[in-house]
Amino acid sequence: MNIDPKHIRQFLEHRTRRTIDDESLIRAAVLILLFPRDDQLWVLLTKRTSVVEHHKGQISFPGGAMDTGDRDSIATALRETEEEIGLNPSDIEVLGLFDDAWVPSGFRITPVLGFTRVPPRVRLSPQEVEEIVEVPLSFFLDSRNERVQQFVRDGRPIDVYFYTYRTNEIWGATAALLRAFLHELREEMKRHGLEEA
Repeated sequence: MNIDPKHIRQFLEHRTRRTIDDESLIRAAVLILLFPRDDQLWVLLTKRTSVVEHHKGQISFPGGAMDTGDRDSIATALRETEEEIGLNPSDIEVLGLFDDAWVPSGFRITPVLGFTRVPPRVRLSPQEVEEIVEVPLSFFLDSRNERVQQFVRDGRPIDVYFYTYRTNEIWGATAALLRAFLHELREEMKRHGLEEA
């Protein structure tokens, strides 16, 4: 499937974004950062350290809670990305926003899609990020790489998705956000005849 940043921007511009307006949740934003390598798009993920406050040791997107000085979710995602991996906001082309997501730790997360024209050169915050995990987008598009487990939360069954890339387990909100975004994008591209055979 030949996805490029132009398709993603158009897809995000022409859909109605689902938002969560529950003020009891902490507002947060993450950056789904895409970049080209080997004639395809890759996604940048981070492995969190064991000393961060939330989601210790998990694979996640750069991002975090909104500060009072952040004008919007984009500002939050770009600020947090710079703090965590040293990437200058001016090097990132923002493509748009995807649907808000709720996570059990009490956050409502807004995913911001971003793109860099070359693989990003990063500088890790040793307190927050243990390592960078780069994964080709095609890996998440292949349903054979996906598995689902059912958990019970508040008496209701929920599906939790998992991807194992090399030695890294990608699950929870990170896996769910990527899966939802790519599923909708793929369906939209099919409708417009943009998916490769």
